[in-house]
Amino acid sequence: MSSLPSISVVTVALNAADTIGDCLRSVHSQNYPPEHIVIDGGSVDGTLDRVADFGDKISKVVSELDAGIYSAMNKGLGLATGEMIGILNADDSYADRNSLLDVAKACAESGVDSCYGDLVYVDPVDVTKVLRSWRAGEFSRKQFWWGWMPPHPTFFVRRKVYERYGTFDTSLGSAADYELMVRFLLKQQITTTYVSKTLVRMRCGGASNASLKNRILANRMDRRAWKVNGLQPYPWTLWMKPLRKVGQFLKRC
Repeated sequence: MSSLPSISVVTVALNAADTIGDCLRSVHSQNYPPEHIVIDGGSVDGTLDRVADFGDKISKVVSELDAGIYSAMNKGLGLATGEMIGILNADDSYADRNSLLDVAKACAESGVDSCYGDLVYVDPVDVTKVLRSWRAGEFSRKQFWWGWMPPHPTFFVRRKVYERYGTFDTSLGSAADYELMVRFLLKQQITTTYVSKTLVRMRCGGASNASLKNRILANRMDRRAWKVNGLQPYPWTLWMKPLRKVGQFLKRC
């Protein structure tokens, strides 16, 4: 096995005092410690006090107004120095102490540009209660035309890929993470590998699925994610994307 790649984790937050403690503890309990960058959007609820509790365990902290979550992520990407970069939002946490070690091992063994794993959605209050289970499965590019995508919070990418192919397109709104994965994995055909385990626990929620109106808007943005990359989905591709989530309720950990 080649040497393990260094990892940077970017956490973005805005008024997340109630949840960011769980997130930070999960990062700093890892058996393979990362560089940890926290980008705060100007919180006024005590979020920064929770961050300060971790002292110099956090490599870099920036707190200032920004243009939204993906703008904040881009800011963090620009500060990261690790060979691999992952993004863990303030509501989320790593599933166990070996999540980052398993990521590093997978990338070292195969020398790939990226990797991803599984994710579980948990109750916002009782985080031990799993509500949905997202089993990503082995990678195949043709799956994108059938509505597949990897869970973005589990997606780790080499820094050189961001430097070569760009960061999040903030004009895509909630589809910015989808567009980035379409661009990297489908258009640019970067290499990837599947880590067959739950890497991230995510609190349930999400504006794009909160109503039919929001789902239609999200579908339009998803369509733009293909168009800006000069790619053409099948007529059913972008309706299959939300429909694939139905099976997540049937697959509990």
